[in-house]
Amino acid sequence: MATSELDKYSKPSVAVDIVVFTIMGNELKVLLIKRGQPPFAGQWSLPGGFIQIDEQLEGAALRELNEETGVRDVYLEQLYTFGNLNRDPRGRVISVSYFVLVDSTKIKPFVTGKENISEVQWVSIEKLPSLAFDHDKIVKYALRRLRYKLEYTAVGLELLPDNFTLTDLQRLYEIILSQKIDKRNFRKKILSMGILEKTKVFKKGAHRPAMLYKFKKAKPISTFRGFKFEG
Repeated sequence: MATSELDKYSKPSVAVDIVVFTIMGNELKVLLIKRGQPPFAGQWSLPGGFIQIDEQLEGAALRELNEETGVRDVYLEQLYTFGNLNRDPRGRVISVSYFVLVDSTKIKPFVTGKENISEVQWVSIEKLPSLAFDHDKIVKYALRRLRYKLEYTAVGLELLPDNFTLTDLQRLYEIILSQKIDKRNFRKKILSMGILEKTKVFKKGAHRPAMLYKFKKAKPISTFRGFKFEG
């Protein structure tokens, strides 16, 4: 049997790692798992794992996320490919990373028992522990990408519940961008995007009731252009 060109090369393994962002308690948080087996047993890491030979990359990411945390039916976008030679002590592993944006009220991550994982937990982006492999680097890259996309598309708004106030929306921007935004400037710009509609329902609070809004369903949120706020 003739030797193929592929047989001349050693085969690296390919994995997927998933950064899941949400907003909870006025903080941006990321979903972490605690590993139950080597390498890095007992350490926190991102959900993820190796792809199967007959799997598409995105399918592998969705499968691993569901098997490890019970999370499914989410918005997922490819982030970057990480392939440093020594990123995994088991051997040559190339990881294709993804990021996911979710409303924390719609999903409840849990230890599924399908993987050797002891804990699943939301952790503040400001209080991350040291992560296994090169996952610290992956999270930092994902945060930069999220901030960029929030300024130039509206995709980060997947983090909101179905109905929300303009104050809720402004707070989301401020949490992710880590900066204060002028209220009048924000509302003028966000309403000019043409992606919101009033619900005719009001949210009661300490002050006068605030109008609840929702996103128009004519187009996917990701197709709308965002704005860069200067404060």
